[in-house]
Amino acid sequence: MPNEMNRRAILKAAGAIAAGVAFSRVGFAAQGANPGSKPLRGLFPIGQTPFTQDDKLDLDCLAAEVKFCNRASVPGFIWPQIASGWSTMTASERYSGAEAILAAGKGGRTALVIGVQTQNNDLPGAIAFAKHAAQHGADAICSLPPEGDDNALLSYYKAIGNATDLPLFVQTIGNMSVDLIVHMFHSIPTMRVVKDEAGDPLARVTEIRQKTGDKLGVFAGKGVRVMIDEMQLGFAGYCPVVALADVFQQAFELFEAGKRREAFDMFGRILAFDSIAHADQYLLVARGIFKENTRSRPMPGMGNPANKPSPLTEDDKKAVREALNTYLKPYLRG
Repeated sequence: MPNEMNRRAILKAAGAIAAGVAFSRVGFAAQGANPGSKPLRGLFPIGQTPFTQDDKLDLDCLAAEVKFCNRASVPGFIWPQIASGWSTMTASERYSGAEAILAAGKGGRTALVIGVQTQNNDLPGAIAFAKHAAQHGADAICSLPPEGDDNALLSYYKAIGNATDLPLFVQTIGNMSVDLIVHMFHSIPTMRVVKDEAGDPLARVTEIRQKTGDKLGVFAGKGVRVMIDEMQLGFAGYCPVVALADVFQQAFELFEAGKRREAFDMFGRILAFDSIAHADQYLLVARGIFKENTRSRPMPGMGNPANKPSPLTEDDKKAVREALNTYLKPYLRG
């Protein structure tokens, strides 16, 4: 009961913000680097990283994810982040992958956000990734935090934010506090979005919105498993998987249009489909975005056999395709 009471209190506070803050909810485009920049609002899925059978980065499939997002009216795309396996890639792979993504999305409506974080607190490397993204037409950049205290994090993000004129997404993890986020927002002119995955984002979003005058977009991570609550609390964006990003986007659009029951039903379809065995392993292939022989590269921590997904059988694949065509086909855009 106390948890439910706390949640209701949070939702009530969020409603007060929505009524009292004058900042427009149509998007954060006005806060971009240029007047014509794309809105940083709505569904911004995290791109998966495809590899060929001989473990080469598959640039065609990577570009296909972007083309799908454009066809499906998905407003954004972010790569490479944690779910992309960024830490398993070389700098050369990340440069070539970014170039393939930005070339594939040129002229499209989908805002392309390039992750610039590096291992071992390599700030010059992160700045190089940021400048490369700007040179090749990215719409924004995003970075996970390095190790360090609040002063080190502030210095890092200031340096990244000053490296280009692109809007900056700050991703939080660990124990990054709301006060630190607010301080960064007031100190870094290019900071436009926080993808908040530190602590309990549902308990933090109201305070972040209040303390930034609702001018900092708060994006939800952690798989977007509680999107209904997140929409009620006023999150500006969501970062699910690519394969169902068009259905997630429709739930968001329905909610924004005041069609709350329809939004609830649309999100329920996503949760129901996710319960189908192996759907997450095969859906990109079933939707024609990846190839049948597309591979993924093992992520850190996947060395334990217990963490590895089971191999797909032909019956598994057939079941996913049939479920897709039976249950979700009317709602697919791409």
